[in-house]
Amino acid sequence: MTDAAGGETTSTRPDDPIASALRFATELVAWVATPWALAGRSWPLAALSVVALIGLPTLFATPGDKAQVIIAVPGWATILLVLLQLVAAVASSWLAWPAWAAVPVTLLAAAALVTERRRWRWLVSADRLAG
Repeated sequence: MTDAAGGETTSTRPDDPIASALRFATELVAWVATPWALAGRSWPLAALSVVALIGLPTLFATPGDKAQVIIAVPGWATILLVLLQLVAAVASSWLAWPAWAAVPVTLLAAAALVTERRRWRWLVSADRLAG
């Protein structure tokens, strides 16, 4: 959606398939690498990490960002959940895997971080509630 001056308004959710794909790919890495990194220390902690990394974003979502919201949270909370996934993917890949595998994960997470900026601006904008 654009305003009278031709600029983009923030009431419509930005739909960026590249950002979504990068975010999802990073989430998948977090779901695999985190329990892998924790399994040597504690199997229950490894299992809990999967429940947290998959369950929290499933339960908590910002209205308008997902089709179905179980528990509504403000946009900043959704951003924190994405950051949790990104940090988990990077940190766990460096703990669990050799550098040749962790470096691409780090680059993937960095790319996801860059492409998420538009969505994050929308998530924290007051205009989002008008859309």
